[in-house]
Amino acid sequence: MTRIDFYVLPDTSLDKQFVYACRLAQKANKQGHRVYIHTESAQHTKQLDDLLWSFSPTSFVPHTANASECANNSVYINHSGDPLDIHDVLINLAHHTPDCFSRFERFAELVNQDEGIKQAGRERYTFYKSRGYPLHTHKL
Repeated sequence: MTRIDFYVLPDTSLDKQFVYACRLAQKANKQGHRVYIHTESAQHTKQLDDLLWSFSPTSFVPHTANASECANNSVYINHSGDPLDIHDVLINLAHHTPDCFSRFERFAELVNQDEGIKQAGRERYTFYKSRGYPLHTHKL
């Protein structure tokens, strides 16, 4: 069964939420996992794609936002669709639950203190809990 981890960030900054997603992706990548980062929109996909090149001056996270290159990269970023060949780690930056979440081994929900993001996170938490998923909360 999918393990779901909620990471609760201490501020309302979307930028800091994206940087934390980059760090999680980097950590999972170093451990040999493939990662799908699900974003809210095409604009957020582009923003995260750019950030993965620059968030750390001393490291590189191989990634793509192009579906046709998904199989050749360890990190795939998109706001729609389903990366059928990735099953390890899903990082959710959207306000909704991706349809494909249950086939991943690990699922990271990033929630900050913005009221809209926090409320959507509470609703997703309730949804997962009612279905018996193992939930873990990490207050950062």
